Amino acid sequence: MFGIIKEMFFKFSRLIFVAVLLSLTVVCINAQINTPDASSANGKSNDKEDYPKGIKESLAKSRIEREKKDYEELLQNGEEAVKLSESLEKTFAESNKLSAEDQKKLDRLEKLAKKIRRELGANDSDEPDSDEKPSSMRDAFKTLQASTGKLVHELKKTTRYSVSVIAIQSSNAFLKVIKFIRFNKN
Repeated sequence: MFGIIKEMFFKFSRLIFVAVLLSLTVVCINAQINTPDASSANGKSNDKEDYPKGIKESLAKSRIEREKKDYEELLQNGEEAVKLSESLEKTFAESNKLSAEDQKKLDRLEKLAKKIRRELGANDSDEPDSDEKPSSMRDAFKTLQASTGKLVHELKKTTRYSVSVIAIQSSNAFLKVIKFIRFNKN
């Protein structure tokens, strides 16, 4: 009888051992499947950390090149605005009126001014400062050329990483003069 109890105890302990071993295996497998990524606190993977080093470097280089290109385009838009304002002042000084071609130049100038403001980080809801208005169209064109020159000067002083409040204010004054010319045409 003692032998039978001993044999049953041995089989029972083996059964318990196998059950414990299976339970531990299931827990370990489940823990590995549901373990959050160590790189993020909330368990979601971070895409930037998933890329190999070479791809991260390529993305950084392309971002830098895109920023340089955008900054160069901003400066080119400023230079184009200066040329258009000079042309408009010269044309108005000669004929004392705006032709249809001059209106197109004025439209282009306004689009450039808005694009420059947007690139500088100004909102479209930012209203131009309410300084005194030019007394005549001739003064308006002189003010237009001066404010365009000031804007381009400020653009050249900035970097692609900075936001110039003075440049934004210059673009606001620039837009104000354009609107004055548009609504007070001769």
